[in-house]
Amino acid sequence: MKESRSLVGELINFRGLVYSPVNEQGVVFLFGRILDDLNMYIEEVRIKCPDCVARRYTRKGWELVYVEFEYLASNFIAHGHEKDKVDMIVCWEDDLTEEQRKTLSGIEILELKSIINTPEIPNIKIKQPSKIGSLEQKYDLEHHYKRKNVDKDVRKLYEKLAEGILQIDDEIYNKYAKTAITFYSPEKTFVYLKFRKSLMVLHIFTNQVKIPGVKNIKFHENWGEIKIKKEEGLKKAICAIEQSYQLIKQAIKNNINTGWYAITPREKVSIEEEPIEE
Repeated sequence: MKESRSLVGELINFRGLVYSPVNEQGVVFLFGRILDDLNMYIEEVRIKCPDCVARRYTRKGWELVYVEFEYLASNFIAHGHEKDKVDMIVCWEDDLTEEQRKTLSGIEILELKSIINTPEIPNIKIKQPSKIGSLEQKYDLEHHYKRKNVDKDVRKLYEKLAEGILQIDDEIYNKYAKTAITFYSPEKTFVYLKFRKSLMVLHIFTNQVKIPGVKNIKFHENWGEIKIKKEEGLKKAICAIEQSYQLIKQAIKNNINTGWYAITPREKVSIEEEPIEE
């Protein structure tokens, strides 16, 4: 008897997973590979809704999060799960209609497809066992200063900027990744910061709202850019970041996908309006 033909997803080669998930089990595996990046840990995995009991870091402590795994976000509704039992749906693809999104208001949707291979969650190459050290390298502020040979004046600017951001809300915290410093809302990243020798480049979440002093990013409609060279730019930058913080909180509440590679409403309309070739 022949073995069933194997069906796989698109090639992603992400942290030991060769192909993208094609079912819920693949979503569970991938979620486990990025837990540290999401600032979460798991207390319990179950076979009933909710599938997982987890905790996520905020500056106040570790908050409890009830998680349900689905291949498609809409499967949560198709499976008849109770909304009040779940805080977060982890899925490969967020395919919710606007009506379904309203139905699930208050539940956070985490689409893995749009957050992997980003500055927040980069890939980690799997190496031969003899060459493996620690797959989870830890970085600090000094790593970022040395990486770009950052000027002393810019270092002082960053200290004032970071203090200003953290004062917006006591739940906000920052994290040092390999190539960027990220600030969390605390649920999601809303600021990516990278150093240059004589300035700071910030990408902040805008949800396509025009924020004074923030430049549009051509290929990422939900994000904008700020460059800070001198102290005069700090006040405007912190005001913009405060508005970005309010926008990310509202986006989470409304189940809007905030990922760097998320398809924006404008892009979705463009895709749907494309003529079908005959």
